[in-house]
Amino acid sequence: MLRWGARAWGWGWGRGLGLGARPRNVRGGRGGREAGGEAGPGHPAPQRGLLGAPRGGTGLAAGPPPELCSPQVAPSMAEGLRAAAAKRLSGGGEGPGRPEENGRQSKRLKGGGGEEEEEQGKKSPKRKIVLLMAYSGKGYHGMQRNMGSSQFKTIEDDLVSALVQSGCIPENHGEDMKKMSFQRCARTDKGVSAAGQIVSLKVRLIDDILEKINNHLPSHIRILGLKRVTGGFNSKNKCDARTYSYMLPTFTFAHKDEDVQEEAYRLNNETLERVNKLLACYKGTHNFHNFTSQKGPKDPSAKRYIMEMYCGEPFVRENVEFAVIKVKGQSFMMHQIRKMIGLVIAIVKGYAAESIIERSWGEEKVDVPKAPGLGLVLERVHFEKYNRRFGNDGLHEPLEWTEEEEKIAVFKEQYIYPTIINTEREEKSMMNWLSTLSIHDFNSSAAEVQANNKNSKNSSDLEGSDGCGDDSD
Repeated sequence: MLRWGARAWGWGWGRGLGLGARPRNVRGGRGGREAGGEAGPGHPAPQRGLLGAPRGGTGLAAGPPPELCSPQVAPSMAEGLRAAAAKRLSGGGEGPGRPEENGRQSKRLKGGGGEEEEEQGKKSPKRKIVLLMAYSGKGYHGMQRNMGSSQFKTIEDDLVSALVQSGCIPENHGEDMKKMSFQRCARTDKGVSAAGQIVSLKVRLIDDILEKINNHLPSHIRILGLKRVTGGFNSKNKCDARTYSYMLPTFTFAHKDEDVQEEAYRLNNETLERVNKLLACYKGTHNFHNFTSQKGPKDPSAKRYIMEMYCGEPFVRENVEFAVIKVKGQSFMMHQIRKMIGLVIAIVKGYAAESIIERSWGEEKVDVPKAPGLGLVLERVHFEKYNRRFGNDGLHEPLEWTEEEEKIAVFKEQYIYPTIINTEREEKSMMNWLSTLSIHDFNSSAAEVQANNKNSKNSSDLEGSDGCGDDSD
């Protein structure tokens, strides 16, 4: 009778807590493998779970010890176990996190008290975010931080310092940027500015975070926006395309035989149409090995896709007429944009034939001049695939910056355009570069190109910029 009571109690307790299904055979056979039975010859004993319950099977056929099976003890113990199990299932422990983009479970703070958890709860949570940045690149050796080198100051040096001082990241994360999963979208180079740079990283979401970061930044570097992103987000890898602009004085397009007065020159419609016709030739996928360095014609990574490229209407600033060329592409190599623009300028001015563009995509080595880096600006980065997948999932925002457009325009007018205009007027970088076009031989062989490059190396170094290299290898 006692044995039957234990088995019946064990079966009922197992069903009541949902720890197993009803056994097919409560008594179980000695040689059978039914749930609750003992293992027969040739069969391994079933693994035991909570209080001896067979895992993956039925109720607790083995039952509790006989001394606990009296009518007075069994119901009270069952109630206690039911309450403990219910507490565990209802959130007494750490529940499963929401799956992130990379399939991992998001981390949650553990409950249950304790000094360590209480102290951790006082801190602001670390979350993956993106920051919208704008900066004037003059005086900086590019965007990317050079760890261990204080000689060449970069944009990221000032940014990381501001993040630490504002309390967004601990000091050791500033020393080792991998700890905060830091990634820039585009690695702009020396002297290049940005109106829409994006960086992704993990920070503490403190109150008034943008204001506090900007308080520790110089006025020519601003954080204009912040958005939450998925845990596996990487600003460089998730970027579909990048848009750059290049601001230049319009006298750049005057024919080489024309006597030009810088302030008096105005671009006519016929020349502007020709410029846009040549720029449109770059659209599509082409082999741009002649528009960068250290890439051969058979290197697959030299093929790049250009979505659009055009020159806008001219405008006058400080009595000098300027125009802005815009180019959107999936990615760009080191110096690619400056060489694309430089070759078009050489054609319009009469130094090279239009056929050189087509020839530059072949295996032949072509001498392509590199325009100054002063007017190059990273305008915008695009995340169209990410926005389609996560932009409307109810948890994340699309990475679009419509509300920040006005702040971007104001920053460009205050810091980027004046820097380009004033530097051009003072240093005459474009005019000095134009004088070097005559030494290029646009029909030269590879050996002659190499010799010309050596001769013009000094003039290139005086440009004060190394161009754009957002994903150069």
